[in-house]
Amino acid sequence: MPCQTPGMRMMVTGGAGFIGSHYVRRILGGGSPSYADDAAVEVTVLDLLTYAGSETNLAEVAHAPGYRFVHGDIRDAELVNSLMPGMDLVVHFAAESHVDRSITGAADFVSTNVAGTQILLQAALEHGVGKFVHVSTDEVYGSIASGSWTEDHVLEPNSPYSAAKAGSDLLARAYHRTHGLPVCITRCSNNYGPYQFPEKVIPLFVSNLLDGRKVPLYGDGLNVRDWLHVDDHCQGIALVAERGRPGEIYNIGGGTELTNRELTRILLEATGNDWSMVEPVADRLGHDRRYSVDHTKIATELGYAPRVSFAEGIAATVAWYAERRDWWEPLKARVAVAGPA
Repeated sequence: MPCQTPGMRMMVTGGAGFIGSHYVRRILGGGSPSYADDAAVEVTVLDLLTYAGSETNLAEVAHAPGYRFVHGDIRDAELVNSLMPGMDLVVHFAAESHVDRSITGAADFVSTNVAGTQILLQAALEHGVGKFVHVSTDEVYGSIASGSWTEDHVLEPNSPYSAAKAGSDLLARAYHRTHGLPVCITRCSNNYGPYQFPEKVIPLFVSNLLDGRKVPLYGDGLNVRDWLHVDDHCQGIALVAERGRPGEIYNIGGGTELTNRELTRILLEATGNDWSMVEPVADRLGHDRRYSVDHTKIATELGYAPRVSFAEGIAATVAWYAERRDWWEPLKARVAVAGPA
């Protein structure tokens, strides 16, 4: 069934986090052509508001018609089952996502990412949800020395975080194969943009540099990541929600690969700093060397293409953090930042 229909109802889990809140703002703020009649869309955000989630991220759409916020846990089966009836679409962002935190304490990652996803899938099955989009990560593939991963590549996760996400991917696939639940899985590369919690590498480095503090660079700094602006990621998710084939996996990439040293240089220059502000630190345990996704499939099938150039996106992101100290300063003061993602 088409997802974008008049009067459609969707649940967005983790909708108060970085990517989830951008998706909700995009849908209710008129940034998605598929939802031109915003009044016809009802969006229920389910979020536990852990350290990385905040209703502040949704303030600009909090009074939009059809918006509803529910403070709750995806592991609460009774709550999930009370919310699921009548939903046409579930977009599942909710997850523990910081690699360093998973290394020091994996239990919450397994509980939320695996058990929580199963509870959502089961409720979606029982209540006849029309489409379930499971938002995952390229980290489930492991590390790749050359070339790029296609969607059929073997899963070889190397951190407790990515292992838990791989487990949730396999559950989502199993619910489609076993029960026919119309599930699509998306796997994105590294996101950046406004409202990203300042433990992740770009907001951590930018906020530190704006405060005159050094930034920690892991190991030799030659680990490579593909960078994807959060708006391009949400564009891809919206396309999958609308026209993605049930049972399929779609990689969503940005097409900008940088070593961490290259990224650091860009952020130093953008904030008017030099290499004296960089502090080398011991490498992360099990640190993946390189990520690279091939997004040919979503481009060919659904017309996806990244639209935000990295130069444009990073300049706007640095400017946003420079202007929004009111947003990130309280977060850094309240929560111990574990280190870059």
